[in-house]
Amino acid sequence: MPRGPDTHRTRSSTDTYHHGDLRRALLDHAVELARAGGPDAVVMRDVQRRAGVSNAAAYRHYANRDELLEAVIGYALERLAAMMHEALNTVPPRGDRKRRARARFRATGQAYVDFALAEPGLFRTAFAAHPASLQAVEAAEDVAGEQHPFQLLRRYVDDLVATGVIDPRQRAGLDEAAWAAVHGLAILYLDGALSGLGEPEKRQITGRLLDTFERGIG
Repeated sequence: MPRGPDTHRTRSSTDTYHHGDLRRALLDHAVELARAGGPDAVVMRDVQRRAGVSNAAAYRHYANRDELLEAVIGYALERLAAMMHEALNTVPPRGDRKRRARARFRATGQAYVDFALAEPGLFRTAFAAHPASLQAVEAAEDVAGEQHPFQLLRRYVDDLVATGVIDPRQRAGLDEAAWAAVHGLAILYLDGALSGLGEPEKRQITGRLLDTFERGIG
């Protein structure tokens, strides 16, 4: 039976959410849309519909789609950094300093690719070719380096220099090169010629890439 016009009403945010909760709820819904469909799926109308609030209520928290997308990108970058931290926690805290520095550097690269494969929608959103992406990355870089994937990678490149794995004269541009390598491989897995490979093949190729890069740094 068709619904009558009064059977579906948009709720007032004040009826459903405490102060501050609606902003978080809107972000949560936007994240789920991005997770399922990437950056193009983050649409204000769909987000407010999922939250069950009016357009006016949603726009009080996010002035426009770009602002909401920037928040989603920030969230995605934080999740990527968190996965990198989890990988770093598997590196033994004791042992040869150079070996541990190499292991930490390798762990960050592996986690970067692992995140792309586990969360393709959020990964695509994090690095979308969109003005909001650049704004979110710049905002994240203003926070402690522990919270941004590139700054985290940079820290462990510095660690390679500090432990004597890399000659300081070879330091310039290495973090960008490492980022380009793992990011490019991730894109090939998600949207390129390697997208049809199975998980074992992808893991093997990722290992080969990291082996090659590791040999190249000394």
